[in-house]
Amino acid sequence: MKVFSVIAIFAGTVIVSSLVGAHAMGQINLMEMSWVWLTLFVGINLFQMGFTGFCPATKILYAIGIKDKQVGCNM
Repeated sequence: MKVFSVIAIFAGTVIVSSLVGAHAMGQINLMEMSWVWLTLFVGINLFQMGFTGFCPATKILYAIGIKDKQVGCNM
């Protein structure tokens, strides 16, 4: 498993765990629709991306013409 995959799994786990913890402590209510659901989606997506390598955002960025590396860029 690559480092990037482990980081995505870890980040997804931390995001989802923090939301579940906040819900358990009564700070947020996951039973009502709110912007918190977007955060939950991102956390779950990061977690699954670490295992499968599939990321919907990557597909969208490629479709609009964003490239992995730019010519002359040392990143």
